[in-house]
This record gives sequence, structure tokens and C-alpha cells, in this order.
Amino acid sequence: MKIVVRVKLVPEADQATALRSTLRAVNEAACWVSAVAFERGVPREYELRKHTYAGLKAIGLGAQAAQHVIKKTRDAYTTLKANIRAGNLGRPGSERRVKAESKPITFRAEAAQPYDDRCLSWQLDHRTVSIWTMAGRLKGVRFACSPDALTMLREHRRGESDLIERDGEFYLIATCEVPEKPLNQSPAAFIGVGLGIADIATISTGYRAAGRGLNRHRKRQLDLRRKLQAKGTKSAKRLLKKRSRKEARHTANVNHIVSKTIVTAAERTGFGIALEDLTGIRSRVRLRKDQRTQLHSWGFHQLGRYIAYKAKRAGVPLVYVDPAYTSQECSQCHHIDRKNRVDQATFACRSCGTVLHADTNASHNIARKGETVWTAGRESRVPATATQVAQTWEATRQPAAPYPQARSLQARVKLTNQLSSSRASVESWTANQQW
Repeated sequence: MKIVVRVKLVPEADQATALRSTLRAVNEAACWVSAVAFERGVPREYELRKHTYAGLKAIGLGAQAAQHVIKKTRDAYTTLKANIRAGNLGRPGSERRVKAESKPITFRAEAAQPYDDRCLSWQLDHRTVSIWTMAGRLKGVRFACSPDALTMLREHRRGESDLIERDGEFYLIATCEVPEKPLNQSPAAFIGVGLGIADIATISTGYRAAGRGLNRHRKRQLDLRRKLQAKGTKSAKRLLKKRSRKEARHTANVNHIVSKTIVTAAERTGFGIALEDLTGIRSRVRLRKDQRTQLHSWGFHQLGRYIAYKAKRAGVPLVYVDPAYTSQECSQCHHIDRKNRVDQATFACRSCGTVLHADTNASHNIARKGETVWTAGRESRVPATATQVAQTWEATRQPAAPYPQARSLQARVKLTNQLSSSRASVESWTANQQW
């Protein structure tokens, strides 16, 4: 499987200037290639190369850099077309879709630029890279990363790496091919994972990741942003820029910890993982105005992606189930009633009297559904009976002709008598039944 490793470049002042000017130049060139592609009806990559390659070389781009600019532009249009086909930009004629289709794609000045091994080389022992720029080849550019990331680069780095600039810092995002463990085809059971806002995740084995700290952090960041935006001074804007993406980084870190805990528990016990399919939940629910911020900052999709790739890497089975009625159904007697959910945290069954934490009850229902989905989707491993084995051996020893015309006359008469006898038996049995 493919994962990415991000390392931070620590360039000297002149090296940083060269990297910054290179990103500006290649993204300006990508905007020009995009305009040409839009004007000519977004041709294929080969045709687009014929129209733009000479122009890119004329402005000073190297051969490989020019090829990467053309390819990333064509890939951007492929992604746009896929989003339009999937309906992610709205219906035909909607304002968002018309805006996306009516003008060429543009690239930000600090957008990512791909590099292959001919433009970028790694000296892992010295923690430096040699990278192509518009000012020539830069050698000995230092980078910083964790020991685990360095080991990952040394053992599994394959393919291209992307150079990006974020908040004045430069990063290289390297692609690594990591081997996967064999998938556990016979899980002992399934762990149900219920995702929520009050509790980030609740699993059927008893672990609950409380969301109080994360929600408190989000509220504090929101209040601070409001104060700084209302102030509007230069120092306030400077502080806003400094604190940008801080909440997103904290949320990603929490989701990494929670997902690792869940996958590790499943791997240790030989269980599979069952997740709710919450696609489109934001458009399905209706909330008060003061609840919308909390809903739209809910990182359930990111947590689900983290669980999915960690489970794939560990060989843990993962299934998605329909979340309908998981919070209203009793996990003991399976009675469904809206009134079973007393409040946000309490579940009390009105049929059998079971009282549980609401998220724990839902996680048990998700686990049961996960086992059903897994059983329905896997190949049957029930051993064949002696009769079935004998029939299979007989069919293999004397294969039947594919058509009746290919049989002998004696065989055709015998087959006709057998069919007539079977039909008579069925009619006799039907006549004796009392409907």
C-alpha cells in the first residue's frame, strides 16, 4: 500500500529564495498550460504536450519539470471531470458547477510541484537532498524528520515526491510503498465502532474516546479567532496567520491516536472492525444555528480514513454497515423504538429493560451488523456432504453433453422418462397438500 512521509526542509536563505522562485515559476507555467488546455477543449496529455512543451522550455524549465507541469495540469482537469460526473459540484446549471466549468483551472503560487528521481535525490545518511530549481541544482539542502520517518524513507520510498510551501516553510512529501500484512480471512468476531461528537469513538469492547477535550479546544480556538477578527489590527492578523491550521493539526493528531488504539486492539484479538457508513450525514440532518459549527467541524471522515488505512496495513478486516436505527435498537432483544433513547448518553429499552450507555449500545449493534455483512460477502466454507461429492465425481467422470441433440437416441429417451417421472411426482405432491 502507498503512504506518504512528510519531511521539513531547512534551507539556507539563498536556497529558500531559489525554492520559492521555482515554485512561483512552475505554477505560473501551469496556469498558462491550463489556459491552453481550456482554450483547446482540454486535449489529451500527448496533444497538450505538443502545444505547450516548447513554450515551457523557452521560459527556462528543465525537460522533466516541463513534463511534470503538463501532467499535473492534465490530472487537475481529470479530477474536475470526475467531480462533475459524481455530482460533487452540484446539479447541471448550479452556480458552483457553472463557475467551475466556465473558466480554466488556476494554481496557487505555492501549490505542490512533483519531482522524480532525476530532479531530486536523497542523501539519507547526511539528511540532505539535491533538488532542481530555476537557478540550477541545489545540493546539500538539509531536511528534518523523525527517526521513524527516516527509516520509512530508507526502506520503502518509491516514485515521486512533491515540493510544497506552507506558511513560509518548505516540505517534501515522499511516496512510500509499504507491504501489507495478509488479510485475516477468519476473524473471531467484529469490533463495532460508533462515531460521535460527545464521544469521538466508542467501541463494543468498552473503549471510549471522550470528545470533551477536543470540543473544548475547538471552542477555545473559535472564540480566539472571533476576537482577533473583530480586532482587525496588524498584530491581530499576524497572530491569526500564525495560529492558522492549529486546530486541524490537533484534530488530526487526536484522530491518529484513536484510530491506532482501535486497530491495535482488533489486531491483538484477531477481530475485524465494523464502521458506520456516514456518507452525506451533514446534508441529511437539520440542526439549530448554534449547532451547525459543531456538526461541520466533526472529523468523522478523517477518523474513518485513518482507521481504514491502518487496518489495511495490519491485515485487519474492515466492513461498513448501514447506521439506520443503531441508536434506537436494543442490542439485547433487538426491539426498536425511538423512545429507547432517553437522552444523549442513556439508552433504556422499553421492552426488556436493558439500560446501557447509548454509544455502547449502538456499538454492539454495529458489531452485529458487521458480522452479518462479512458473512454475507465471503465465500462459503461449509464442507460438502458425501452425496454432493459423489455427484461431483460422477459429473466429472461422465460429463454431460451440452445439448440434448448431442446425446444418443437411447440417452435422450432415458432423460425424457426421468423428466416425466419427476413432473408426475411434483403434481401428485401438490394435489395432496391442503392449501
